[in-house]
Amino acid sequence: MPRQPFLPGFPQGAMKIGDSLSILKKEGLVTYFAGGDNYFSHPEGDLNSERFAFATLMENGHVRPCELEGPPLCLAHRTIMNWLKQLREKGSGSFFRPRSSKNVSVMKSDKIVECESQFRDGKTVATVAKLVGVGESTLRKAIKRGAISKTPEGNDKKKTSCTIKAERSRADADAAEGLGTACVRVEDRVMAAVGLAESATANFEPSSDVALGGLLAGLPALCANGLLSGIGKFHQLPSGFYSCVHILLTMAFMALGRIRRPEGLRHVPPGEFGKVIGLDRVPEVRTLRDKITLMANTGNPGAWMKALSKTWMEEDPDEAGYLYVDGHIRVYHGSKAKLPRRFVSRERLCLRGTTDYWVNDAVGRPFFVVSKAVTDGLADTLLKDIVPDLLASVPQQPTTEQLEADPLLHRFVIVFDREGANHSLLSALWEQRIGAITYRKNVKNDWPGSEFNEHKVDVPGGGNTKMKLAKRETTLTAGKESIPVAEVRRLTDTGHQTAVITTARRLGTTVIAGRMFSRWCQENFFAYMMKHYDIDGLVQYGIESLPGTILVVDPAWRNLDKAVKTSLQGIRKLQAKLGAEETMEEGADEGVIIQKKADLLQQIQTAQDKREKLLSERKRTPKKVTLDSLPEEQRPTRLLPLNKQLADTVKMIAYRAETALVGILRRHLKKEEEARALVRELFVSAADIEPDNAAKTLTIRIHRMASPAHDVAISALLAELSEQKFYHPETGALMIFVLV
Repeated sequence: MPRQPFLPGFPQGAMKIGDSLSILKKEGLVTYFAGGDNYFSHPEGDLNSERFAFATLMENGHVRPCELEGPPLCLAHRTIMNWLKQLREKGSGSFFRPRSSKNVSVMKSDKIVECESQFRDGKTVATVAKLVGVGESTLRKAIKRGAISKTPEGNDKKKTSCTIKAERSRADADAAEGLGTACVRVEDRVMAAVGLAESATANFEPSSDVALGGLLAGLPALCANGLLSGIGKFHQLPSGFYSCVHILLTMAFMALGRIRRPEGLRHVPPGEFGKVIGLDRVPEVRTLRDKITLMANTGNPGAWMKALSKTWMEEDPDEAGYLYVDGHIRVYHGSKAKLPRRFVSRERLCLRGTTDYWVNDAVGRPFFVVSKAVTDGLADTLLKDIVPDLLASVPQQPTTEQLEADPLLHRFVIVFDREGANHSLLSALWEQRIGAITYRKNVKNDWPGSEFNEHKVDVPGGGNTKMKLAKRETTLTAGKESIPVAEVRRLTDTGHQTAVITTARRLGTTVIAGRMFSRWCQENFFAYMMKHYDIDGLVQYGIESLPGTILVVDPAWRNLDKAVKTSLQGIRKLQAKLGAEETMEEGADEGVIIQKKADLLQQIQTAQDKREKLLSERKRTPKKVTLDSLPEEQRPTRLLPLNKQLADTVKMIAYRAETALVGILRRHLKKEEEARALVRELFVSAADIEPDNAAKTLTIRIHRMASPAHDVAISALLAELSEQKFYHPETGALMIFVLV
């Protein structure tokens, strides 16, 4: 049924909900106006009537669930849908039917005294409720409003009752009848909803056996890598229960905990995850997606990524001097976006997707990523999108005077694969005095084995290996143009020679080889991020048009080019048949052979004429045209980029944080794979959370690992984290990490 438009004439002060509903609270009475008419009224505080009102308003089409979920009410989706289900299945009377309970629902004075006596003996809430004969939820509410004290006798003020997992689970389930599962901070949520509080503040409560509590061990590394550095400058959110801090922490902890997408939160107890952040629960899926979208659209995730990249480079200038660039195709399996096809080597297929060009250091740590829905390849992206940022960010570059004085001096070095191994790219980079290291294409001759000597090659990140290497000064030519390069070859045990060239001729043989053959770190980074961080995952649904001025390959030219290549293949097949006829079998009819050869020659001539026409037509057809010159159905589109950009930045921070912890563990474990696996185990481990407000400390007691050797390594890691004197970014409490 069509919805009636919102009409004027409502009493002053009424709160508008959607297009057709308004709520007025006046003199202790709540009145609901639907389409300008007085729909229903009930005394303020009558929750049963309130639930009945919202359920009937939804059922009759006066308000949509999404309008109740948004401001100013911010009701939980699951809660309001349960109300609607109750109305449909049990009728309106079910909202006013008294609940049967064997336990006392009202705390009388004698029960209060008895409960406090039991608490002084150190008993838990669940145990006290059972012994005294009151409802556990009733007892908890009484404790929350201060009617009952649960401080055990003989304990000092620092000691507070520590909840167990079963108690928290029951309390979270009870809260579902109100604002939603685990929404136990009712007052804070209401104040945020009506605008009386800018956001909730972290408040850690004593809790034992908190699932995913080990994630807090990653918080110092996350903050050290800039997770919260963009708040206020690059990120902002309007007032609400969840702030930018909470959303970024949730996203980062999800990445570390291998919760690949927001939908994965449905399989994690929201209250338990909330304890890790210092809240009653994490945002539900829809809320999280909405907050991410709002942060991305109102902020500047691209500028944040660039600022972080510059900071990371300044923190490690030696590694920032050698940058690895490679493209990773993010395959798109949807149907909304019209993305160009490109060859995906890992799939061995041409698939639709977006090419992400990542910039990493030699140990695989990412700096930034450039996404291209339409691309002319690595060289074009390097020169237009990557190099300008590097020139502004890479530290310790030589001055103009130093470059002029030394013609062999370079600013920094970029390492890439054979795709960029051409004269034009290397020359364009060297014009800006940027060195390049890459594999040489089309190596036709081997060097004498006597030129090769065994060298000890240092591997970035630590360690060394032995290689048989040789070096020559040579040139890379293209027509009449040439550029001097140093060529280093590696001789393997099988006799194969791998050729590497560089315009940074000042570099030594072992440095060139070590840097080039460390490129596998970037390939490993792609594989690891796909498996553990879901860098190919869709973050936001929707598409947008590309600027009409973008140059793309003309589909007509592409079809002609394909036809030219196909015709050449056909000619070569005919020529092969002609060659086979040249060898006459003994006893073959010479006349028949001559006729076959004549037919083949005629077919070859016809095919060559056709190819010449195709070549001429291709020459007359422009190779590239602007997007706006193409028909609408041929114009490519792209996926919405901002959410992906924000998510990728958080995942880069998470990976760097994980790598930092792995670096500490490598002092105790031989293999990096084992260290990474142990860090992943740490993040998903349970932990006890013990705040001490008087001492302003927050102690995280991580539960033990699977083996004694791993316990030793983790214990050393936690001790080092505690020695760093890290203070929680919201509460300011000193964080202490121990293994129990």
